[in-house]
Amino acid sequence: MNREPATEVTEEDVQAYERDGVVCLRNVFDAEWVERLVKAVDRTMANPGKRVREATKAGSPGRFHSNTFMWRWDPDMRALALESPMVGVARKLMHADRLAFFYDQLFVKEAGTTDITHWHHDLPYWPVRGQDIVSIWLALTPVSLESSGLQYIAGSHKWGKFLRAVTPDEDPRFANPKLEPCPDYFLEENRAGHRFLSWDLQPGDVICHHPLTVHGAAGNKSRAQRRIGISLRYSGRDAHWDPREFVMRIEGEPEKRLKAGDPPILDDVFPVVWERNRAAA
Repeated sequence: MNREPATEVTEEDVQAYERDGVVCLRNVFDAEWVERLVKAVDRTMANPGKRVREATKAGSPGRFHSNTFMWRWDPDMRALALESPMVGVARKLMHADRLAFFYDQLFVKEAGTTDITHWHHDLPYWPVRGQDIVSIWLALTPVSLESSGLQYIAGSHKWGKFLRAVTPDEDPRFANPKLEPCPDYFLEENRAGHRFLSWDLQPGDVICHHPLTVHGAAGNKSRAQRRIGISLRYSGRDAHWDPREFVMRIEGEPEKRLKAGDPPILDDVFPVVWERNRAAA
């Protein structure tokens, strides 16, 4: 079971990430990791804990399931967060000297699920700020546009915008009325002038995106293929704690120990997973 990415992260990958705000890396996780994590997903879906969200609207077909902070109670999810190829990918993309784990999030759309992932970017959801934060979305099943593959707007991380958060179940606790809503880029009239990126994925492939890159996904139109993705977030040099209204609550109550401007690093909440000086020792 590989701990470093099975495929090297190249300088061209880093440049694409910096230019477009998103890059696809192939075959990062081996088959043993994928099998282990699919079993973990099925296990956590059966016993999801307190942070589960079921976004499927009443009367709608399929199931749109999400969960967070699984690393805190599931050993395989913990291994994914702290001891997997995710760590190598994140530190190489951000040229990190020190890398801290932020949190994990599971997304499952069963075949035939019509619920969409609204267009958004991630940073407005979070009580942190900074450019050196990366989301790494790992495919555990084959993924295509038909089965709700993610779509990204290239370069949108450089727009200088901070758009209103919207969750799959449209939870009003995240909807800051002072922020501009994100346009619906599924509408043809909003797509002109933008370059959209998406990739068909195989299990073990990952997509890495900047926290301000705008993205969304349609429903899962496949009749047979479920879509499973796990997104892990890591922070680097300029990330800092930024408690605000309309953001998610982090397990472990970091707000009691961090003040605004502090790096998001706490052993039991935001553990350091890699440090250059320690790695070189």
